[in-house]
Amino acid sequence: MKLHLTRAEGKNLITGYGSGWVQINESRHTASLILTPTQVLAPWPVESFEALAAEHFRAALDLVPEILLLGVGARLRFPPAACLKLLIEANIGFEVMDTAAACRTYNILMAEGRNVAAALII
Repeated sequence: MKLHLTRAEGKNLITGYGSGWVQINESRHTASLILTPTQVLAPWPVESFEALAAEHFRAALDLVPEILLLGVGARLRFPPAACLKLLIEANIGFEVMDTAAACRTYNILMAEGRNVAAALII
């Protein structure tokens, strides 16, 4: 799906996504990543929902987002609470959703000027 949104100059905007990929500005990514309005941490070493572990969120902690959107793949599944423990202890809000919904929500929050990060499992 191609997304259309007013360009946010100098910011990372998700401009499209599909099965096995996400496009940030004009760059297509085919591996999982963590995204903020100013940074792209790619690849994020999470190959699947089943491989997700608490230590995978350490990179997100360094970004100190107000909220982290966790895109868990094509269908909504909730990781065990132990996976999210680092975020809870760091007082970082999070939302779990399918990756397509995380892409759309990231763009909305980013456009509002929020300190958002998206951890997307591709």
